[in-house]
Amino acid sequence: MKINNALPKLLVVLSAVVLMASCEEEIGTIGSEVIGDQDVNATLDISKTIRSYSKTLEAVQTNGLQSNQLGIYNDPIYGMSKVNLLAQVALETTNPTINFLPQLDSVVLYIPYYSEEITDELGESSYELDSVYGTTPMDISIFESNYFLRDFDPNSGFEDIQSYYSNQNDLFESFKGELIYAITDFLPSAQTYTETTFEQDDAGEDTSENTVVAPGIRVKLPEAFFREKILDMEGTPELINNNNFREYFRGMFFEVNGTDTNLLKFDMSSAKLDIYFTSQFDRPTIGTDPENPPTREEKKITLLFDAINVNVFENELSGQIQSELLSQDQANGEERLYVRGGEGIAAVVSLFGEDADGNGVADELDEIRQNKWLINEANLIFYVDKEAISDGYQEPERLIIYDIDNGRLLTDYNLDTTSGEVEQVDAYTTHLGRLVRDSNGKGDYYKVRITNHLSSLIHQDSTNVKLGVIVSQNVAVPSFQQVQNTLSPTRNYTEQVPSSGVMSHQGTILHGNTSADLTKRLKLQIYYTNSN
Repeated sequence: MKINNALPKLLVVLSAVVLMASCEEEIGTIGSEVIGDQDVNATLDISKTIRSYSKTLEAVQTNGLQSNQLGIYNDPIYGMSKVNLLAQVALETTNPTINFLPQLDSVVLYIPYYSEEITDELGESSYELDSVYGTTPMDISIFESNYFLRDFDPNSGFEDIQSYYSNQNDLFESFKGELIYAITDFLPSAQTYTETTFEQDDAGEDTSENTVVAPGIRVKLPEAFFREKILDMEGTPELINNNNFREYFRGMFFEVNGTDTNLLKFDMSSAKLDIYFTSQFDRPTIGTDPENPPTREEKKITLLFDAINVNVFENELSGQIQSELLSQDQANGEERLYVRGGEGIAAVVSLFGEDADGNGVADELDEIRQNKWLINEANLIFYVDKEAISDGYQEPERLIIYDIDNGRLLTDYNLDTTSGEVEQVDAYTTHLGRLVRDSNGKGDYYKVRITNHLSSLIHQDSTNVKLGVIVSQNVAVPSFQQVQNTLSPTRNYTEQVPSSGVMSHQGTILHGNTSADLTKRLKLQIYYTNSN
């Protein structure tokens, strides 16, 4: 429950100043911007127990993502990550008509980048790339894949969607087929392309139209492979429908190699592979008049990548962090919290301490319920560990918090009125505040508001679940991915994680609840009115 302030704004400001002055020592360096619009009778409590530690996500589901990755990211804190991609292909038009004596002209693969078209004052257009990182060339090898990607899981009686995971690189590598093409020294570019479309008008005359194609990976692939794979198969069962086709041509595996950061993010469902060819409309006959050759027409077969796409990761986690993650103190909490996206690392946060009386409710929460606190505002303040973050490190703008026990977002997410913001970086900022930076531009803290979550714990007897916190590439994506536990079924591993965390490549380090810097320890701020 949130109490609306009905007093004059001046009185609110004065009361906030009084609260800040009285609590300055406990709050540390947060500043007035985190106080919010409080009731003059509200009390600030920062004494409640909070415990936090980090948990490695062993393997995360990577099919069904809104965005895919390809490339290498060299994180100065967490180490090198290589991201490969297995992509299923499908015919845009099944059972294509190829006609007679086809002559293949070109095969063009196109994977568009995220980009924005910019028009200058002269009306000239150019493109600005988004979600492209690094300037070091890398190699991309494209193989035919012999691994069949299923839509449904046979272990569920084909009722559940089949999940594919970030740790399956070795499996997919073992099913690599013929090398189709190798791109060497690849670097992304904002260069556009011109695509010509051939059609016939109402009078039967051939016409062509040129269109500008936005920047992307655009390469010509060898013709012989696709002549044999597609054109020579006209009329066969393999091309009659996409079920048969996906069994026949099982996909393409994109494998990267390089020495430093060169990472791309894109929507693979917008990619395509165009096979351009000409063919003779009429069946060839003996004695054809050379002065009146049979009519040939421009044709195209398009393969799409809008089915199953799976990212697989090869992470080289730095030794020190790897050692610390193996010895996390789950009972008392940790000094530092490691959080990273991708096949990542989440922080786990528990509120209100022990249940000493054994009634199933933490004693601190029990006391709050008995006193019937009315929650004006509740925040978790995560301070960036600046000593652990090197200068120039690209800190993530957003964190996302979720119910780690049930794999769902908090009530505050659904009630956030900023969810409709045009810019995704400013969406849901009431609940999930953006990174606040200090006067030097370095990350200072994140404020995560959990007012409604806490009110539900108090007034609706909701379960006091553990909370997960992870880096997010786009907090406006509400879906979840599965987390696989292959090490030990008895260990308390997360079962789901926000999709936006899997799509993020960044990481950061935060102060935990036992940080040596008392002013920077993870804090639970509760502004409340006692109704008793």
